[in-house]
Amino acid sequence: MKETHALIERIKRVNATHQRLYLTVDPALAQLKAGQSVLARVQESWLPYLRQQWWPVATEKNALIIERPAAETYTPGQIISLIGAVGQPFRFRRMLRNVLLMAWRTEPTPLLMTIAPLLGNRIGVTLVLLGEAAAYQVEHLPPEVEILTGDADMNWPNRVTTVGWADQVLAVVPEHDELDGFGRIWALFNELRAEVPANYLFGVFRPPLPCGVGACQACIVRTRGGPATNWPMVCTDGPALDLTEVATWR
Repeated sequence: MKETHALIERIKRVNATHQRLYLTVDPALAQLKAGQSVLARVQESWLPYLRQQWWPVATEKNALIIERPAAETYTPGQIISLIGAVGQPFRFRRMLRNVLLMAWRTEPTPLLMTIAPLLGNRIGVTLVLLGEAAAYQVEHLPPEVEILTGDADMNWPNRVTTVGWADQVLAVVPEHDELDGFGRIWALFNELRAEVPANYLFGVFRPPLPCGVGACQACIVRTRGGPATNWPMVCTDGPALDLTEVATWR
């Protein structure tokens, strides 16, 4: 991990609420995989606060494509300070037919980079947008993705079938209360399935990351195995953690 400077080459509005920044970056950052992110701050306006966690949605040659809220203002030619790569790539099973992506009351941005490689391997992808997430407009996503919307109580059409055929699940919830959100998702899957196996249901955690390298230990998640020294840290072991291992609601 290192600090580098990126240049905003162009900006594209993709829907009513989000824009995409095309960043020319260090070649190493252009190799980021789905699940990895960068910590960013605008170079011209340094402030002594935490950096923003930026999630790539795609990569190009020497470029990262980052999705940000449309309400934020950026300009082509702007220099951005980046620290990365943060976290581990999402780990998928070898034998997959269908993957379920879930966003509950938050935008699905951290999950979107998974879509292209999954489709390229002929794996079915369903994106479920629940509560406020249902307002996210999806016209810019590949037409092969099945899009389902539902309410904040996690009701959506064909819910039992959707959960039943998924070989693996990635979920994202609001950052301000992730344990509550993931606890609700854990309870739902326990209700809908006879068993929630290991390596099946993953929460994508997004706590504040003061350092991004595991030094401050601010992003530890308490799991069932071992003392705090063995508990995973989101910045080095995450962001996707197996919810069968998270101890808070068990």
